[in-house]
Order: sequence, then C-alpha cells, then structure tokens
Amino acid sequence: MARSMIQRRQDAERERTELYEATLRRVMRRSRPPPDFVTALEEAQRGFAGLAVREPQAWHPQMKTRDAARLRLAAARHLFALYPVPSTLEQVWIDPAGLDEGEVLLRRRWYVEAVRGGSLYKAGASAWLTRKEVHAFLNPPAGLSFDEAFWLAIARSYTGDAGVALRIARSKITRKPRNEMAFWREVARFFCANPVPLETMDDLIDYLAECRGRDAGYRLEGRTLATLSRGMREWHHDIAAIERIEAIRRRAHAPGGSAVAPDAAWSGSKLADWEWAPSAKEAKARGERFVVRQLKRAEDLVMESRAMRHCVWSYAGKCIAGHASIWSLRRCTKERIDRLLTIEVDAQGQAVQVRGLANRLAHADERNVLERWAKARGIALR
Repeated sequence: MARSMIQRRQDAERERTELYEATLRRVMRRSRPPPDFVTALEEAQRGFAGLAVREPQAWHPQMKTRDAARLRLAAARHLFALYPVPSTLEQVWIDPAGLDEGEVLLRRRWYVEAVRGGSLYKAGASAWLTRKEVHAFLNPPAGLSFDEAFWLAIARSYTGDAGVALRIARSKITRKPRNEMAFWREVARFFCANPVPLETMDDLIDYLAECRGRDAGYRLEGRTLATLSRGMREWHHDIAAIERIEAIRRRAHAPGGSAVAPDAAWSGSKLADWEWAPSAKEAKARGERFVVRQLKRAEDLVMESRAMRHCVWSYAGKCIAGHASIWSLRRCTKERIDRLLTIEVDAQGQAVQVRGLANRLAHADERNVLERWAKARGIALR
C-alpha cells in the first residue's frame, strides 16, 4: 500500500535523528575514571611500613593525571620526602622496566633513605661507594640515569676531568654487574688514566668482559692501552674467523650438503678422546696427565690457533666436510693446563701434521706421549 506524504516525512525525520545521535556518540568524550590515589599510596608504602614521615590520609593532591607512574612518585614524595633528591633516584618510582625485584627494592630504599635525610652510605651504599662517591652520586648533572650517576661518582674519584668521567658514565660499563665491582672499578680507573673516545671504550669493555668471562682471575694490572687494543683486534679477528667457519658449517648442513651436526659442532672423527697419566712418583705428585681431545667447534679451532700461533682454524672446511679431524694434545696438572701439540688426522687415520707452538716440531718427550695415543687409537704416524 502506498505511503502517505506525512509518513514519508516522519521516516525521514527519524533517520536524521538516528544519524545525529550516532554522530554524537562517536565524537562525545567518554567519561574518564578519577585518578587512583589509593593504589598509588599502597604501591609507594609497600615494603617501607613505619618509615613514612606523613600520614597517608593527609595526602590531598590537586592532580588530574591518571598516569599511575606519576601518581606513585607523588605518593612517595608525600609519604617520605623531607629533602629534595635528584631525578636519578626518583626514576625507579616512574619506570622500573628491566630491573629485577631486588634491584627495584634497593633503589627505592635508597630513595627513601635520601629523602628522609638519612645516610645513604650507612644504608648500604658503602658496599660499592666511598663517602665521597656517595656525595657525588647524590649531586649528579641533569639527565643522567641511576647507573650513569653511579659510575660518574666512581670515575670522578679517579680523575678531575669532568669530560673523561662523563664518557665513562655513558659507556657500557654501566651495564656490568655490581657483584664484580672490584674488577670494573679497576677498568674505570684505567680509562681515567688512559682516556679514549666513547666508541673505543665500549669496544674495549666488550673485550674485557670476554676476557673476564674466560678467566675469572683476569686483571688489568701491568697492561697498557696498546696491549689491550692489540688483544681486542685479535679478538675481533677471532670472531670473524668463527663466523666464517660457522658460515661453512651452515652451508654444509643445508639440503644436499654433507651431514653435520645441527648445533654449533660438526660430526668429526668417530675416534674417542684419550687420556693417560704417567706412573712416575713425581708425575703423580703433580697430578700430571696427558689428554688428547678432538676440536669440533669453530671457537675451539680459533682458540687453538690463537694459543699455538698457527693457522689451524683454516682447516675447518676440511673438518666439516669429513676429510680431516683436528686434535689437541695437552698436559694437565693441579695448577695449570698447557697446550703442547696440534695434530691433523686425515680420513684414512694418518696423522699428516703434528705441530707445536709457532709450528715447531714435537719434542722427544711429546713424541713419546703422541706414540702412546696413536697406538691406543690406531693412528698411523709419519
């Protein structure tokens, strides 16, 4: 049935009203919840019961922000602050990202102690900082993080050059664990005495971390900037060599390549490693034993090359392809381990090369041990 003119006008008016209301719903600002002051106070008080200098109920902030971090800092200031402190100490209330629970608690404890006018040195900072360094830590330049201010305070105790100290504070040393503070203090002192650009310092810090990781007793005493720089270049060379070897290994493991282990090692020879302990009384007293082990990882080959000063790392391709295996003869005692010989064994079980330090030939006593190993493993010596 045909609709009347009045009905059509009513339908059109209803559609316009619905469109208008839909538009209003889209543009109308949604109501925002009020700032959560209660939660902010609870988070600020957690772990510090009895240390507040003001009652929580006395906090009547005129704040419109809903940012939980800013509210938490404001609550901490209300509860504990009698004196101003640098933003380096306040940052933990705003952004604790990347910090474990223990570190967050430590930094908040330091904040509470400092703003209440207590002694940060007596509150635990003495484990890492002197009194002079604590004072410097509490008065840092603007814009520094907690760790940067910490290391700037240490560096300033070793140098009067503010620029050098600031470079150290902005270097990778700030990422090093405080449980190795004695070593990294030594590093900071070294760079104060031997200033270098920030990029060079970061490279050297990476190298020193590697040295420290390989040898927990590694020290800087007696080392110069020149020797460290040379060692760093050699380390970079070793890394490049390892990457080249790994590239060869990955290509060999690709579909259609030779069968190699899917991890960082290759299959190598099926012969087992070997160990022998001399029966002489003196040898037993020293705990002396001789070990021959196969090198089946890129890093092992490169370290053997570095220690023995030859180019055995370049034989990696032959090892990965199964055409050769590389073995290291070492003397082990209670005090140390000495590399004696590097041995190349071909696929037919022949020792085709035997070399000592800087490619020297085997000494007579080393040859005797080598012959024992060869006999035990069915290796033909040339």
